[in-house]
Amino acid sequence: MTQTARRRSQGSNRGGRPATLTPERVVAAAVEILDEEGLEALTMRRLGAHLGVAAMSLYRHVPNRDALLAEVVTHLFTEAVIELGPAEPWDEALTRFAAAYRETLLAHPHAVPLLATHPVDTDRGLALLAGLLGRFAAADVGEQDALTVVQSVAVYVLGHALAQVGTPSGTAPAETADPAATAFYDRWFEAGLAAMVSGFERRLAGDDRPTR
Repeated sequence: MTQTARRRSQGSNRGGRPATLTPERVVAAAVEILDEEGLEALTMRRLGAHLGVAAMSLYRHVPNRDALLAEVVTHLFTEAVIELGPAEPWDEALTRFAAAYRETLLAHPHAVPLLATHPVDTDRGLALLAGLLGRFAAADVGEQDALTVVQSVAVYVLGHALAQVGTPSGTAPAETADPAATAFYDRWFEAGLAAMVSGFERRLAGDDRPTR
């Protein structure tokens, strides 16, 4: 256990009485374990120890580990949701969302494989992306076309992040990365994202002929 995690665990039951559990606190603690120790370490028993409570106490808030992971996925995806201007074009909004999603993933490298294998719940994902999808609707883009564009870009962001971070081991990631490698991935991401967005712009405009 890292010193940070130990302080959090000790602070949770200072004076012999654990702090009141809430679903939000349970999920936040799960993200802490995921960030510091990796996905395999995130068990109900480990989470209970981190919070200073018996593992059985957690089942009042999450029925099982799969449900916990689903809540963690939603929590992290929520971090990528951005505020949009009332007249912001969909292409600019989509580009900013993609950058925010990537930033979230790189801030939680141990979570990247989790999000790659545990998609956000459809209904909750649609609710979180309502603002972004609304920018497409404002441009008279059909709902199915908008979903195709957003989902395609989200998968690109996730796949690119997975290529960058790989599958982290169960130890905390290094605090500093190779600047040259980071710059390389940044350029790669931006070029690929720009190509995707411009390609969808042409397609939605009815001009999907290949460029020369």
